[in-house]
Amino acid sequence: MSDTIEKIKCLIIGSGPAGYTAAIYAARANMNPVLYQGMQPGGQLTTTNEVENFPGYVDGVTGPEMMIQLQDQAKRFGADIRDGWATKVDFSGDIHKVWINDSIELHCETVIISTGASAKYLGLPSEQHYLNMGGGVSACAVCDGFFYRNQEVVIVGAGDSACEEAHYLSKLCKKVTMLVRSEKFRASKIMEERVRKTENIEILMNHDTVEVLGDSNVVHAIKALNKTTGETIEIPATGFFVAIGHKPNTDIFKDYITLDETGYIVNTPGTSKTNIEGVFVAGDAADHVYRQAITAAGTGCMAALDAERYLASKE
Repeated sequence: MSDTIEKIKCLIIGSGPAGYTAAIYAARANMNPVLYQGMQPGGQLTTTNEVENFPGYVDGVTGPEMMIQLQDQAKRFGADIRDGWATKVDFSGDIHKVWINDSIELHCETVIISTGASAKYLGLPSEQHYLNMGGGVSACAVCDGFFYRNQEVVIVGAGDSACEEAHYLSKLCKKVTMLVRSEKFRASKIMEERVRKTENIEILMNHDTVEVLGDSNVVHAIKALNKTTGETIEIPATGFFVAIGHKPNTDIFKDYITLDETGYIVNTPGTSKTNIEGVFVAGDAADHVYRQAITAAGTGCMAALDAERYLASKE
């Protein structure tokens, strides 16, 4: 518990396109926003090597460069960008209480949650190596599939999202090999049928990924284990897509904010409002469908505008 309490008009928890956009709009509305960047300043885009589908960047931009520009833009309008992450909240009363790093206590008139969601990975050392290298491993086919057009790729997953991403990749890539770790899909029947009917998608059931192979810089194959026969095979591929789900970073809010069965924040449709007055959500913490930088930025704008209107209604 801190000795002093800081009072804040608008607190933004988390960065990335959602948080920084919320900060830009909140600062321009004279809400004096304070943004804590979280465990991963800049969010998931800081691990994305090239961003080519965000409007306005004709020649593309790297994820880290884009986040620096958004941060600098928020600062230009007066947003207070700080290091640190929220470790505890208390939304039980009229004052929204948030603790930063277990030590700094904030009393906030409004809170915008933009903590995002973290992609789940297999955890293989080789997978993490190529992920950190910024090429060859991805958790977003829509984001990165374009870089593998006319090439062969592998995707692992068995749910609707994996099927959607495999189908998306099939339109860009020469061949898509889909590794399903069990003997059946978890996807809906219609999604399973869609990938099964796509000619350039090969489905390997009951296969585990063993290793991502390459020359330290570039991926050239995926080693997989057939759990039925015990045989190990190497599948030629320049890209490896992981589609085994995302985990929303919302655990600290679960005692106060309504979450769905997978942990995503439930917002009032068409708004950024949560079940707690004065607490709003932006970005992937509430979005399990689109998960794009541009949609996150849009909801960041919505959250700031909703917060501004909430404050105005209290005057």
